[in-house]
Amino acid sequence: MLKVIYEDNHLLVCEKPVNMPVQADATGDPDLLTEAKEYIKQKYNKPGDVYLGLVHRLDRPVGGVMVFARTSKAAARLTDAIKARRVRKRYAAVLTRCPAPYGHLVNHIVKDEITHSARLVSEDTPGAQTAKLDYSVVCEKHDLALVDVDLQTGRHHQIRAQFAGIGCPLYGDQRYNPAAKPGQQIALHAYSLTLEHPTLHESMTFTSIPHGASWSSFDEELKALASGIRVSYVDENVIAVNKSADIACAIADGAEDTIEARLDCAFGSVLPVHRLDVPTTGLVLFARNERAYEELSALIRGRAIKKYYHTRVFGVPEPREATLRLYAEKDADKSTVRVFDTPTPAGKEMLTVYRVLSTDRGSRGGAPATSLIEIELKTGRTHQIRASLAHIGCPVVGDDKYGDRVKNKLMPKGLQLCAVRIVFPGDMQVLSNLNGKTLEAAAPFEWN
Repeated sequence: MLKVIYEDNHLLVCEKPVNMPVQADATGDPDLLTEAKEYIKQKYNKPGDVYLGLVHRLDRPVGGVMVFARTSKAAARLTDAIKARRVRKRYAAVLTRCPAPYGHLVNHIVKDEITHSARLVSEDTPGAQTAKLDYSVVCEKHDLALVDVDLQTGRHHQIRAQFAGIGCPLYGDQRYNPAAKPGQQIALHAYSLTLEHPTLHESMTFTSIPHGASWSSFDEELKALASGIRVSYVDENVIAVNKSADIACAIADGAEDTIEARLDCAFGSVLPVHRLDVPTTGLVLFARNERAYEELSALIRGRAIKKYYHTRVFGVPEPREATLRLYAEKDADKSTVRVFDTPTPAGKEMLTVYRVLSTDRGSRGGAPATSLIEIELKTGRTHQIRASLAHIGCPVVGDDKYGDRVKNKLMPKGLQLCAVRIVFPGDMQVLSNLNGKTLEAAAPFEWN
């Protein structure tokens, strides 16, 4: 039976079952396009042949979200949007070996018309097409890694071939994984599709969560992915989110769409333990019950939990490794903090440990010199990292609040500040699963 996710006069969005072809082929097996047409015909009592535009495809063994156009106008506009890469497709995949936390894979692919396989080739190979994807590792369990894939191009068997090419083939991939056993189902699922409605011109996101087999170890992480949240760790007490740069952490921040609100929908009520500024990316913790919240809060207040950040700044701090002891006063009218070198009556101490990891002297095209810095926060004040580094003359790249707007225009967009690592102590009570553990997430700007 066809599983419909959304429908109106212009669109039909449904979930493609695994191992079903998108359209009729030589096997004669039931196909999704025919079933979708029959659904429209029966539901709306349509005489004759039903029009349904096929605007994209999924490999036969792959399940997930698909959109069909119910009018020729919608088909033309969706096709144009896909060609212009305005339609965002995200996939969940289970790999048999864990890659680096983040990656940007660029290869050249040729389709073998005889075997219907894809081969990674050199750029100058006749017929080669560029294949690009971004990925992030959500978590690793039982020697398997769940990854979130953001597809940038739509080449034949692209995801499967590219991950096999870096030695991390997909679980159950009978074509590209030599270790796959007969009968195993490939763990690749189109879990999210974002598009602009062809007539309403509103952004719409549709999701589908895979279940069973190799997916069963990742049920909670997949629920979070479907809500638009990347989870780096989850158990009965705590959720560690890998935050993106376009969303606030907590409902108390005043925004309608927050990580807390989305997690509440997916998991039930959660409690934000600490926060990141909206433009800051990386790891942030949420408690799933009061006891966990109390222990986490006490550990953070007592500085027993260590939080590390990576940031790119203009210039090179001197010395290259130091502890900044500064004092901050909030300016409520400007939503900023003022920084002082010595204590003030209303000032709060800010302790920031930094070390320079690398430097970039810039380019002939005018890009200024920058440094990649690792930060350990000893205190957690408002805008602490951004304000402190700007105060010593090395503002964070992309920071228009405390930084250099002229120089920022010469750099990639976005605040280059990411919470990359959280280290837990070894004597926790409620959070015993995390005793002595380190959670990590690589900073996106390090591989862009």
